[in-house]
Amino acid sequence: MADILNGTLLISEDPVQLPLIGSPWPALTIISLYLLFVLKVGKKIMEDRKPYDLRGVIKVYNIFQILYNSAVLIGGLHFLFVLKAYDLSCIITLPLDHEYKDRERLITYAYFINKFMDLIETFFFVLRKKDRQISFLHVFHHLVMSFGGYVHITFNGYGGTLFPLCLLNVAVHVIMYSYYYLSSVNKAVQSSRWKKCITIVQLAQFVLVLSNFIYTLRQPNCKAPRPVIYFGMSVAGTFILMFTNFYIHAYVLPDKKKSELKVH
Repeated sequence: MADILNGTLLISEDPVQLPLIGSPWPALTIISLYLLFVLKVGKKIMEDRKPYDLRGVIKVYNIFQILYNSAVLIGGLHFLFVLKAYDLSCIITLPLDHEYKDRERLITYAYFINKFMDLIETFFFVLRKKDRQISFLHVFHHLVMSFGGYVHITFNGYGGTLFPLCLLNVAVHVIMYSYYYLSSVNKAVQSSRWKKCITIVQLAQFVLVLSNFIYTLRQPNCKAPRPVIYFGMSVAGTFILMFTNFYIHAYVLPDKKKSELKVH
């Protein structure tokens, strides 16, 4: 590891450079093409076309995401609580010669790749002409989660501080994609009550993430890289504000208006 910023920020020197890791250009290229299609080209292509019926494809995609995220979650929980590879009071990246280093790489990389798979969801919105669902929050969230994974692996290495938080995220995705699938086969599941619950789960996720970072910072002998933690805290804090704003405008204000209408 090479230390910069007074020995607090680490540049990973892991000799194992998996695809999309080692250079920012592959990830940036994918993200740029994603933005180009979602914000311009895709809308232009669909301008004079009818929305595509992708219900079958989306069901398969949702099932794949449920299975993929479940596999990462199970593998990660086994890594944490059965193999006990980390000291849970201060989680740092395993040394290169550690017996479980390959597993740490595999689970972290599987999570990282899935953030790019998540981008497919927005393509479905474009092809189905669901422009209202392509919100700033939606696009920003996907961009940060995909490129943020590259930043973490580059400056911290595979695993480490964010490992349990990634598992929390895949657990949320299992719930989220299960809801998507069930709502596609049972219209009763599409009620706003379930949508509200999903938003609350997502918001709670970021609160737990921020709390974990604060806890880590308060451990005086923990050598987790501070800049990585500060970066994670800023991302979690930003998402808390954005999801709270979405929750208020999507559920609180409409409910308030309904109550006022009933009174009058």
